[in-house]
Amino acid sequence: MMNRRKILTGFGLAAAGGAVTSPAQAASSDGPFANARIRGAINAEEFGIHPGTLDDQSKAFARMLQSASDRDAPVFLAPGMYVISNITLPRNVRLTGVPGATRLVYGGDGHLLLAEMSEHVELTSLVIDGANRWLGDGVQGLFHGRDLRHLVIDNCEILGSGKNAVALEACSGRIERSVLSGAADAAIYCVGANQMEIRGNRISDCGNGGILVHRWQAARDGTIVTGNRIERIGARNGGTGQFGNGINVFRAGDVIVSNNNISSCAFSAIRSNGGNNIQIVGNNCSDAGETAIYSEFIFEGAVIGNNIIDGAANGISLVNFDKGGRMAVCSGNLVRNLRSKGPYPADAPGFGVGISVEADSSVTGNVIEGAPLYGINIGWGRFMRNVVATGNVIRDTGVGIAVSVVKGTGSAVISDNVIAGAKRGGIVGHEWVKPVTGDLANGAKHRHRHLTVERNQVVS
Repeated sequence: MMNRRKILTGFGLAAAGGAVTSPAQAASSDGPFANARIRGAINAEEFGIHPGTLDDQSKAFARMLQSASDRDAPVFLAPGMYVISNITLPRNVRLTGVPGATRLVYGGDGHLLLAEMSEHVELTSLVIDGANRWLGDGVQGLFHGRDLRHLVIDNCEILGSGKNAVALEACSGRIERSVLSGAADAAIYCVGANQMEIRGNRISDCGNGGILVHRWQAARDGTIVTGNRIERIGARNGGTGQFGNGINVFRAGDVIVSNNNISSCAFSAIRSNGGNNIQIVGNNCSDAGETAIYSEFIFEGAVIGNNIIDGAANGISLVNFDKGGRMAVCSGNLVRNLRSKGPYPADAPGFGVGISVEADSSVTGNVIEGAPLYGINIGWGRFMRNVVATGNVIRDTGVGIAVSVVKGTGSAVISDNVIAGAKRGGIVGHEWVKPVTGDLANGAKHRHRHLTVERNQVVS
């Protein structure tokens, strides 16, 4: 279990007692806030709010935000610490501070920031510190937004949440260029979104997940998750993949997950469960505890391309045709350094598979090296239909390509692959986990009309 006290200490809470300047000084200095007062920014001191005061300033803070909303004016907070609790944001909020220096600290006993049915909520250049304090049952994160028409969280630090750092329901907007760390649950929990953008954030040391894009029922979502750095994600709540994922998509359609750098997740770097038309492209995934990239259960349409996977129990899985999972392209990926052990006792066929695929799918142009069990696994028992595996390079594996020959399976074409150093055969037919043919790449006779195996090169 993660020691969040140690994490919090590492972020230096003592910094909250640093030098403090007045809003007037901040407004007159050079930088992005130089013209804030000219544009009518609210003066926090007029409401009796002062940085560095150890007393809870929640009531005055709430009055200030309501006044700013009524005037549709921004609020600029000078550097320093502001202890607040149970703030319900009004209809329009534009709250800005000095990056790394303006610190909102949760005083406990309820929630920190809650916004419901707001038109515009914008939080920029703030440190939002949960101090690992308890959050009430009615909220799911340090910032909890419901039905927000336009949300912006930009250049913020959100630290030490007792639940999620950010929890969103039915929101539209963007979270970008922010640091989210030390959450007991996930960094970002986003359910029922309307085309959210989550980009360029640094996420680390969270107890149960990194970025979660979920829906209550399967539907189009359209969220884009790109350019994030995610590391050290735990599975505090246990399970076999429900927790412990860097990026987790659940029932959300038309999601793009691209160009993220993800390392040291307890389970998957990227896991999509029931996500139709998902694109997982250009990601760098290292040291995953279970399957590095997963598209599973009831999905139709997945493109997994040009990813690098270095270190995992399994590389890429496009599976669960028995539940309706089908239609995928898996191309241009590099998968290496897999292992035969995972975070729980493996179900058949076991860990150590480079790429698994089952139905209506193309597996082309991938490079797989160091898969202890299979380089590519095509089908599972009778669950296999319309698979093409061509132009792949497979090295240093148990079996190069395992393909199902259980009676009643659909067709597969396996051609033009190069397989080197496969210890138990280049291409071998299986009935479930049992190998039942010789090496089909070397001309072993078989009576399986659903298979076309040709022009493969197998070398020792």
